[in-house]
Amino acid sequence: MTTKIDKINQDDYKSKMNRLLCLRAYIFILCCIMFACTLTDNSNETIEEKKEYKGWPTYQGDLGRNQYSSLKQIDKANVERLQVVWNYHTGDIRGNRSQIQCNPIIIDNVLYGTSPKIKLFALNAVTGRLLWEFDPDLDFAPHPNRGVTYWQSGHNMRIFFTAGSLLFAINANTGKPVASFGTEGVTSLKKGLGPRSADLYVASTTPGVIYKDLLIIGTRVSEGADAAPGYIQAFNVRTGNIEWVFHTIPKPGEFGYDTWPEDAYARIGGANAWAGISLDEKRGIIYAPTGSASFDFWGGNRKGANLFANSVIAIKAETGERVWHYQTVHHDLWDRDLPAPPNLVNIEHNGKKVDAVAQITKSGYVFLLDRETGVPLFEVEERSVMKSDLRGEETWPTQPFPLKPPPFARQNFDQENITNISPEAYQYVRSIWATSRTGEQFIPPSTQGTIFFPGFDGGGEWGGAAFDPDTGILYVNSNEMPWIQHMVDLKQEIKMQPETNKIKDIGERIYKANCAICHGQKRQGNRVGTYPALSNLKRRLSKTNTLAIINKGKGFMPSFNQFSTAKKKALLSYLYDENIMGNEADGKNNNWIDALNEELQEFEVSYSHTGYNRFLDQEGYPAVKPPWGTLNAIDLNRGEILWQVPLGEFSELTQRGIPQTGTENYGGPVVTGGGLIFIAATKDEYIRAFDKDSGVELWKHQLPAGGYATPSVYEVEGQQYIVIACGGGKMGTKSGDVYIAFSLPKSN
Repeated sequence: MTTKIDKINQDDYKSKMNRLLCLRAYIFILCCIMFACTLTDNSNETIEEKKEYKGWPTYQGDLGRNQYSSLKQIDKANVERLQVVWNYHTGDIRGNRSQIQCNPIIIDNVLYGTSPKIKLFALNAVTGRLLWEFDPDLDFAPHPNRGVTYWQSGHNMRIFFTAGSLLFAINANTGKPVASFGTEGVTSLKKGLGPRSADLYVASTTPGVIYKDLLIIGTRVSEGADAAPGYIQAFNVRTGNIEWVFHTIPKPGEFGYDTWPEDAYARIGGANAWAGISLDEKRGIIYAPTGSASFDFWGGNRKGANLFANSVIAIKAETGERVWHYQTVHHDLWDRDLPAPPNLVNIEHNGKKVDAVAQITKSGYVFLLDRETGVPLFEVEERSVMKSDLRGEETWPTQPFPLKPPPFARQNFDQENITNISPEAYQYVRSIWATSRTGEQFIPPSTQGTIFFPGFDGGGEWGGAAFDPDTGILYVNSNEMPWIQHMVDLKQEIKMQPETNKIKDIGERIYKANCAICHGQKRQGNRVGTYPALSNLKRRLSKTNTLAIINKGKGFMPSFNQFSTAKKKALLSYLYDENIMGNEADGKNNNWIDALNEELQEFEVSYSHTGYNRFLDQEGYPAVKPPWGTLNAIDLNRGEILWQVPLGEFSELTQRGIPQTGTENYGGPVVTGGGLIFIAATKDEYIRAFDKDSGVELWKHQLPAGGYATPSVYEVEGQQYIVIACGGGKMGTKSGDVYIAFSLPKSN
């Protein structure tokens, strides 16, 4: 018999149980929701990470040019297991005179790169299989090409790349020119440079940057007196039209105009952003590094500080308006171009997170600037420097020296730094060193002979620096090579002969002002054979063939088609040792000769120089005490160098008991989430992996030709790859035509 109390107890029990079940159900549902949210968040993070990092979507990896990949499948523990998974031969190697400096981009599973003859191609990034190839088929001497640019709007996908003075828009899927861009897919890089550039040398070695529907790009120009202006241009990616131009040599009324002679904009060239451009997409600001004004080593015709040469320029990407600038060399006489686009970094400075610009330099310094204002984060000291003794030259009285970080390359080629690899080498180098000007930075060029150290291609170069956003550490390779140069007074060097020889004499002036810096003052060529001797030319080459080379260029020599017919005739007269040319020097055509003299005087400078000559010992090794090439880790948070190790090796010196010396190097590093730095670059033709924390070498692989380029890192279907262009051809090494990809063995 159930009592009332029992009934109440049962009801109470059921009620409690129902409430408990409901509570459990609620907790279960809540846990499911929370778990689902966690899964969703994790999934989004994974998708976002893969979306951002699985490819190598732009030159140097990202718009901040940081040469970083978060991929970590390849790490310190397994890097020794890397193996070649594919290689692709472009098939257009040019003897030992060609190069590939391309840092290819990878979009989804497609790799886009260029060949020694600047053919554009697309490969399957997993297999290396050719998808398509575009040959611009231009009649010119190929120049270095360091990459291409990708743009997409919906299903409209384009690759922009340059060949000669032309900018091409190519359908990324088909490899065909985009007819709606420019004229049937091509426009001119001279478009916004003004009429003076029409017959002058203009190319682009480094890809531009995309901001919305703009392609913003710099150019490579001559470094002689007849250089085109190095203006920065923004092209509309859909039409090819010019949207804005930034005048790096200001015109009347523009900021910086007063740092030049009044008419400089009409006759001086250079100040060009040849090394590439970085973009802060959120701020809508590009950061462009510029080179020196032309002529590189004598500026008597361009007196002043010369803005915006040798400057980091912050420019509004939408309009081309200047935001700020910072000049790293005033009135450059040392070819101290800013060699790579600045790294856009976020660091901890004085206890705060700061967006900054880190600009490496050829002198081995890093300028660390506030990204908003351009103000240095560490103190920069303006120091007095030596005056020039060249006629007409006015050196700028001071130059900037960053106090932190310390330089990552040695600054003074004093007696203590003369090579010690053998007593014979020491004595050979010291005898030359003792008769040359040397010492700290910014010793002016001279007819006595000046040692440039670090040299014209060091410390930092166009390969750029890699930045790890997790640690604030910058990784940069450095060249420790001295170069030696003598200036040549053209007015004293060339004495006009009797009237019958006048055309040949004018030809000698043309040669020494334009050709001698490569082929030598006495037409002897250079030591490593990059530039052939031109003595006894008539025994080896017909005048017609030589004229064709002057017009079109060949090998590393650009075209000089901008020379007038009269100028070419005079040059040929000198090259072929002709005392007269028909009746053109017999007094009947003095007007022709006078007009030619007037033409030369328009751009002529007072000095030339003996060329870009590495200072080597009697065996061909650098004249400075090793190391000759280094890899460096720089903590940008504190402005300190963490470690420095030799980069590269001469095995024959190692066998002689000489510690690893490092080698001269071209191409940059990549840092990864796996704790590794990948870099090729060295003269010994290896690609290497280093521990990013210690600088210890963990892996290396012999390449078929020098990898004088920056590697790219990417992932397809969960597999991580590293690819490097092996083009060789620098420093007297053999040329190559192959791209090689590495990956870990796939697990079954």
